[in-house]
Amino acid sequence: MNEANPKLNSVTAGMAFSANVLVYVFVSFIISLIATGTGMGEDTDAYKYLSYLAAPMALMVGCALTIVFGNQKLRDVAPVKCDVKYYIIAALIIFGLLFAVSELNILTLQFLKLFGYTPREQSSYLPDLHGGLIVPALLVIAVLPAVMEEFLFRGIILSNTRASMGDVRAIFIVGFCFSLFHASPEQTVYQFICGCAFALLAVRSGSLLPCVLIHFINNALIIILYACGVTDVNGNLSIPMAADIALTVTAAVAFVAGMAWLILDKKPFAKGQKGGVKNFFITSSVGIAILAVMWILSFFIR
Repeated sequence: MNEANPKLNSVTAGMAFSANVLVYVFVSFIISLIATGTGMGEDTDAYKYLSYLAAPMALMVGCALTIVFGNQKLRDVAPVKCDVKYYIIAALIIFGLLFAVSELNILTLQFLKLFGYTPREQSSYLPDLHGGLIVPALLVIAVLPAVMEEFLFRGIILSNTRASMGDVRAIFIVGFCFSLFHASPEQTVYQFICGCAFALLAVRSGSLLPCVLIHFINNALIIILYACGVTDVNGNLSIPMAADIALTVTAAVAFVAGMAWLILDKKPFAKGQKGGVKNFFITSSVGIAILAVMWILSFFIR
């Protein structure tokens, strides 16, 4: 990722975030109108697929607008080449996230329940996965989000924030935006850690591909394990307790090892410029405000 390009800056990153959020809200509104006009219920597969398509479709438009009007070059915001060792690190990180760090969702949910939050059943989010129907589910729920979300967060936003505020602050900014964009209270902490881990991987590897790969694996495994009956509706593994504990401990070690490998990389973290963080939050304030409202409303709208 090229920090020297003067067209990469936190103002563009903030505007990209707000623009993508606005497009996402608009696309979601259109989908709700279609659903209402056709009598499409929320429990139908058609509605679920349209809901999952809302974010990728919106990001396609929002990212295209950013590339064109922000004079962004694909080689600057979507580099692909990297050393093979980063794919090994990526494997360690996603293994740790899925089978150890994800346990934070349970703790977060228990905490939020103290304030009256009630989650939806996981099964209500997923379409029919029987037989060959798992293929379109993987495409819509795993492939498209992995490509488009990585292009926005670890591509456009990370590249532009790094140029203005340096690597470390950019990593946490991207983690914050990634978590907020999903507007899922029970997954807020987990998504923040995922966002930061993916951003650190992108910074160290200089490539989007390892991030796209593990993002896909994260989404795909959730679908496949549930379709195969390995996990229940709440995402809990249907395995003996001893095996579950051993898996969690092993995954935690893998995650720590992967993150340590990245942090201790010999390449120094780039330093930022004064005002980079402030400029980002000013231009991203519209998107942040909209998503914050959506996050709060999820406590009351089921």
